[in-house]
Amino acid sequence: MAARTLVVAGVLVRGGKVLAARRRYPPALAGKWEFPGGKAEPGESPEAALARELLEELGVRVIVGEELPGPQNGVWPINDALDMRAYWCRGEVTASHGIAHDRLAWVPWQDVPSLDWLPADIILAALVADRVRVGL
Repeated sequence: MAARTLVVAGVLVRGGKVLAARRRYPPALAGKWEFPGGKAEPGESPEAALARELLEELGVRVIVGEELPGPQNGVWPINDALDMRAYWCRGEVTASHGIAHDRLAWVPWQDVPSLDWLPADIILAALVADRVRVGL
């Protein structure tokens, strides 16, 4: 069985709004929303990978905080080859889009679940909205 690749995602919140990123590519994912992040390199910790990816993708330095454990052994399964880990992050995002994204949006927590999320992010988005709603 091939090793699974780890994808990391950052959850940034500002004033009750959650940062969402709309995919630019590949065509099958274009137009879908996700939490920004990327793939961890071999031997790289998830936290270091997330800090690197957000700097590369959005030009933002973040402080990686608490993990939002996924439903399957702590990870959020994406497909047969990819697993995602998500973390609360703090950082000042000033970009309007990223390398892999055509749009970044600060979405009011109430509207987060209604975005057209990538399948792997749907449950995470609902959890994030609920946690922001109660002030966590």
